[in-house]
Amino acid sequence: MTEELTGAQALVRALEHVGVDTVFGIPGGTILPAYDPLYDSTKVRHVLVRHEQGAGHAAEGYAQATGRVGVCMATSGPGATNLVTAIADAYMDSVPIVAITGQVATPLIGTDAFQEADICGITMPITKHNFLVTDVADIPRIVAEAFHIAATGRPGPVLVDIPKDVLQTKGTFSWPPTMRLPGYRPVTRPHSKQIREAARLMAEARRPVLYVGGGVHKAGAAAELAQLAELTGIPVVTTLMARGTFPDSHPLHLGMPGMHGTVAAVGALQRSDLIVALGTRFDDRVTGRLDSFAPHAKVIHADIDPAEISKNRHADVPIVGDCREVLTDLIGAVKNEQAEGHAGDYAAWWSILNGYKETYSLGYDDFADGSLAPQYVIKRLGEIVGPDALYLAGVGQHQMWASQFISYERPGAFINSGGAGTMGFAVPAAMGAKMGRPDAVVWAIDGDGCFQMTNQELATCALEGVPIKVAVINNGNLGMVRQWQTLFYNERYSNTDLQAVRRIPDFVKLAEAYGCVGLRCERPEDVDATIRKAMEINDVPVVVDFVVHKDAMVWPMVAAGTSNDEIKIARDMAPVWDNEEDL
Repeated sequence: MTEELTGAQALVRALEHVGVDTVFGIPGGTILPAYDPLYDSTKVRHVLVRHEQGAGHAAEGYAQATGRVGVCMATSGPGATNLVTAIADAYMDSVPIVAITGQVATPLIGTDAFQEADICGITMPITKHNFLVTDVADIPRIVAEAFHIAATGRPGPVLVDIPKDVLQTKGTFSWPPTMRLPGYRPVTRPHSKQIREAARLMAEARRPVLYVGGGVHKAGAAAELAQLAELTGIPVVTTLMARGTFPDSHPLHLGMPGMHGTVAAVGALQRSDLIVALGTRFDDRVTGRLDSFAPHAKVIHADIDPAEISKNRHADVPIVGDCREVLTDLIGAVKNEQAEGHAGDYAAWWSILNGYKETYSLGYDDFADGSLAPQYVIKRLGEIVGPDALYLAGVGQHQMWASQFISYERPGAFINSGGAGTMGFAVPAAMGAKMGRPDAVVWAIDGDGCFQMTNQELATCALEGVPIKVAVINNGNLGMVRQWQTLFYNERYSNTDLQAVRRIPDFVKLAEAYGCVGLRCERPEDVDATIRKAMEINDVPVVVDFVVHKDAMVWPMVAAGTSNDEIKIARDMAPVWDNEEDL
């Protein structure tokens, strides 16, 4: 199929061909030529957001909820730079998005023209790849390549920057194009020798742990993970990005490891003799002080990105490959080991771990003055709404409580900003998720600090008919920063009080101003009724202002830069570990 089209027409036509149905963006001078043919498209829906950061996070939410590539669009200069936070967020969490930006006309590049910014240079460290299009004939090929790169191997963001004159110039459009990616060959099949060695170590280990990261979910390998865990009886821990990939209710599950993980999960890793790391990267929030992390453990590390292998922790058995294929092959190898009489005996190990689970289960304190405990709000939200909903969170205390007190039984049920920790992620990401999965119930669990960064996207939700539900955990403060000030800065609360006692803004009135329903809950006895009322409203967005106590803290906690052995279950309270010689 060959046609004569402008670059703008070629761009829209290419987006249609790669299957794009939704684009989040804001028009501006240099990208404006693309918006003209977009007006005529019957296949691509454009969502006019209120801020480009919202467009980027919405594309992320769409991608994470659907497994497809999310798309956002912005003009040059400040439009493009406003996308940078979301692009960085997608890069850290391996989210497949394509960001399309306008650029000043080719003769003006490098002259400091009006609204010029070197967005390719700016985003080079935070994109999987980026393109500056200089020839209109390249647009079909580059669009195809951008979507292929974003979605394959380790997923991630790709940026396509197109100068205005290229969008306006006519050229030959042909589809399908021939992609030219000679250096891009992601390895998906693991090496059989490494698989056999991994299975042997698993059979020999006395205290193994399956350390599961977001890569297992992204590979669609939850079923294979469950099969391997049940075949071996090895305990499972799931990182923040893997919540739901292994069901919380499963008896082999120890919970989330890391800074605010369960004592059982943290203790299991620390006392393990073998860590089977699957689609995870030994992030500092999991390892604590790296030189003290899991001191007795050998490491099997499987990841599709070879750059992650041995980056932070030496891998005794490195396996490069797609986690689904790795797990499938591991299951076969373990069965072979078992058929030869080599099966792991983990009874003593489970006796220790079950002791951790029973002694140090997650809990929280109620407040004597009758004010709301945020943990109670989130726990009841999960129980009433149920496991089939999508839950999204920004970053901070509310994010940790959402990861702790909601039971996740399905892969992808919890979507949040993990690696970058981006305030303002939840509301626009929930919008994108709801647009990608319109039949799903979508709750954004947000903090009052995060909520005020991107709540203007409620206007987009109301106008576009996207009835998300937002639970604002309103403690009147930048809660996680306040917690650190309490613990490490002698309660010197410098610039963390958001003055919510004065209700500026009043979140109920703000919601109503944006065309949403606003509700408020301040008492524990009203929590259930408020959540149920929000659940009954399905034609407009709902914002619930849960006014909670400002002194609630996230526990357990491993202080930044300390060893996981120093985990605290409450202020000045630590678990009692077994003696090393007993292990």
